[in-house]
Amino acid sequence: MTPSVPAPGSRAWVEIDLAALDRNVGRIKAALPARVRYVAVVKANAYGHGMPEVVARLLQAGIDRFAVANVEEAALLREIGPQAEVLVLSPSLPEEHARAVALGVDLTLSSVAEAEALSAAAVSLGRRARVHLKVDTGMGRAGVWHERAADALAAVLAAPGLELRGLYTHFANADGDPAFTAEQRRRFLGVLARVPEALRPGLMVHADNSSGLDTFAAAAPFNAVRVGLLQYGLPPHPGSFLDRIRPEPLLAFHSRVVLVKDLPAGTPVSYGSTHRLARASRVAVVAAGYGDGIPTAASNRGRLLVRGRRCPILGRVTMDQTIVDVTDLPGASVGDVATILGGQGDARITVGDFCSWSDCIPWEALCSLTQRVRRVYRTDRT
Repeated sequence: MTPSVPAPGSRAWVEIDLAALDRNVGRIKAALPARVRYVAVVKANAYGHGMPEVVARLLQAGIDRFAVANVEEAALLREIGPQAEVLVLSPSLPEEHARAVALGVDLTLSSVAEAEALSAAAVSLGRRARVHLKVDTGMGRAGVWHERAADALAAVLAAPGLELRGLYTHFANADGDPAFTAEQRRRFLGVLARVPEALRPGLMVHADNSSGLDTFAAAAPFNAVRVGLLQYGLPPHPGSFLDRIRPEPLLAFHSRVVLVKDLPAGTPVSYGSTHRLARASRVAVVAAGYGDGIPTAASNRGRLLVRGRRCPILGRVTMDQTIVDVTDLPGASVGDVATILGGQGDARITVGDFCSWSDCIPWEALCSLTQRVRRVYRTDRT
């Protein structure tokens, strides 16, 4: 589909198809067992898509459980969905505890010290803090190490200011190492077995994100999944579950050609003269650079679509502009749309293409879109 220019003078923008979000969410929910809770991960501005607009749309689709990175994001989400359940995935600072308790969001605990500090803050407010205990089963990041999880669990259950709402872990390599993923599940289930039987039915037990959904069905104790990349239309890896979903990417990233000029053979192009023209060339200057979300790693490697043709990036990507070769593209002119991610007619640059040129992963590609790139929301595509 040929992109539309949102307004005169627009230099860089992303189009976000909220109708595709509806379809992705519907397919994911239909593919999950009925007992499983869908937790929409909307941290980092909904992976660059815009938290307010995405959360509002997800609420309309019947999603009422969300995960964010920190208390600041949780507060923003509370303004959009006052009744939504919100889980903060990262450890919280002590000075954030009172605000989090007042917001009524669920906090992640990773140590006995955290549990004691949060309980004290909650008691001082006459409240109980809602918590999930995270177990480190091999990621080496947040969470209490699984061999010491029994002490943390006991501290949480004994603390007067805490209400245990869930238990979870995070897989380090769900899409690349099934044997280690199985070992992480085994370690986590060993910790879960220490939870008093009477408490287990009310707990949210989760380990799987988009990468782990192919092995989810066999894990009966788990009753929630954290869905991030997949709801935005990008499968983290091929797999039978993901193939059934047929996710549709929501986001396309565009800019404009602001200058077309002819240069003689031998001319160096951009900072550092990392490219020298092998022939007399026509180049187009595009009004987006690393200040917008085109990484310097794409220098001399990436491609942009102009008039439905892939045009190679010449030289180093700069902060505000990128230079492409349009010598073999008749008619290229100022005002043309240059597509960095997405399609023009039958031509397309996928996130996979972009990542291979830019030495990044899909999550990074989406989150790197900066605030000066305008977000334009489409609701009527079918």
